[in-house]
Order: sequence, then structure tokens, then C-alpha cells
Amino acid sequence: RDNVVVEHLWRSLKYEEVYLRAYGEVSEARESIGRYFAFYNGKRPHSSLGAKTPDQMYFDNLRIAMAA
Repeated sequence: RDNVVVEHLWRSLKYEEVYLRAYGEVSEARESIGRYFAFYNGKRPHSSLGAKTPDQMYFDNLRIAMAA
């Protein structure tokens, strides 16, 4: 049960990024996967988060916690 979120992340990474690319070098893979994580966390809405991004959820909750 604890790994559900991480397993979904890895599945998304594989099907939306890794399987669609033919990396020539490790540096290319790192750069491309880094861009994917930036997209995944900052721009890609998640249905399980009410169409918010993980960044929006994290930073909104952080502001609330700091205000308390």
C-alpha cells in the first residue's frame, strides 16, 4: 500500500518518457528525465489531486502550515 504512489510515478515515467525516447548517452537520459520530472511535478495536472499539480498541492499546504 505504501508503494502505490511511487509505483504509479515509475509507470508514468516509463510509458510517458523512457519508452518513447532512444537515448544516445546517459547524459541525454538524465537531462530528458529531469525535464519530465519538472513537467510531472509542475505542469501535469493529476486527477487524484483534484486536477492540481504536485507542486501546487505541496506549496499550498506548506503555506497553510506556515500560517498556522
